[in-house]
Amino acid sequence: MKEEDPKRPRRVRYTGTHPKVFKEKYKELQPENYKEDVEKVKQQGRTPAGMHRSILVKEILEILQIKPGQTGLDATLGYGGHSLEMLKCLLPGGKLFAMDVDPFELPRTKERLVALGYGQENLIIKKMNFSGIDQIENEAGPLDFVLADLGVSSMQIDNPERGFSFKVEGPLDLRLNPKSGRPASDLLKSISQEHLEELLTEHSDEPYSEQIAEAIVAVFKKGRHIKTTSQLQQVIQDTLKFIPKDLRTEEVKKACQRCFQALRIAVNDEFGALETFLEKLPDALASGGRVAILSFHSGEDRRVKKAFKHFFKEGIFSEIAPDIIRPSAEEANSNPRARSAKLRWAVKA
Repeated sequence: MKEEDPKRPRRVRYTGTHPKVFKEKYKELQPENYKEDVEKVKQQGRTPAGMHRSILVKEILEILQIKPGQTGLDATLGYGGHSLEMLKCLLPGGKLFAMDVDPFELPRTKERLVALGYGQENLIIKKMNFSGIDQIENEAGPLDFVLADLGVSSMQIDNPERGFSFKVEGPLDLRLNPKSGRPASDLLKSISQEHLEELLTEHSDEPYSEQIAEAIVAVFKKGRHIKTTSQLQQVIQDTLKFIPKDLRTEEVKKACQRCFQALRIAVNDEFGALETFLEKLPDALASGGRVAILSFHSGEDRRVKKAFKHFFKEGIFSEIAPDIIRPSAEEANSNPRARSAKLRWAVKA
């Protein structure tokens, strides 16, 4: 007698038309099974949960001028969108090294790229910070091209358990690697008002840094805590009640974005890692090697611009971008997270 095929388990049914909890978003988190649905989300100018849309891909490929047989580095692998396009240019015979510190997203990205046919013979993935670019050069030899996308991946922003967004409730963490360092909630608990004000100003140009820093420190002086994203949002919202009502909603939103950005930069020492990367970059590049760096706020761009100008003046770089390259209006409209992107490039002499 023929055995019956085992029945597939039925998907959990939700109230309403769509699941609201991130980890239950079965369509977006399994995009390969729901391509039409994911495409609809993209056409609406949104990024599906659990995915990331690479920015300025065409412009980056034009800058890097990748040829078959070359060796290059994606210093910030993320979802792997840029890496995938660079791999297509490298083959046959080329090799791409890729780095990332995120212990959760890294294996998922590796699995996706391996499933597309990219393995150890042409793709070497390392779990490490891009400040260790010299270690890649020691293994790979001088690099023909390097890409660094300094933005946080949409997968990290969308996952409430990571604490990157004030729009959803979650632990106030903000670490790119949650398995090392301390979360933002711990930083706030121990920081002085003066240091916090300085941090908000330096890392995000926050115009209300004095008022917000004072309010945050006052919370802890009263014996309370700020452990979640919504708790921090509430403190900022209460602090900015002096803003006229017709402007308040938008100003609070921008202040939250800036404060979360500033804390993320501090928790992950992003500026320190970027400065180390920029310092080591010229020695890692081959003669004629090309680099493209995608930044998303003024603090990052200032450091990239300063380093590129310095190496150009010293004759180490033969060419640098005369100005930043921004996403087209079409790209910015279809992917709002691209709007703040700034791209700079350089060529080693």
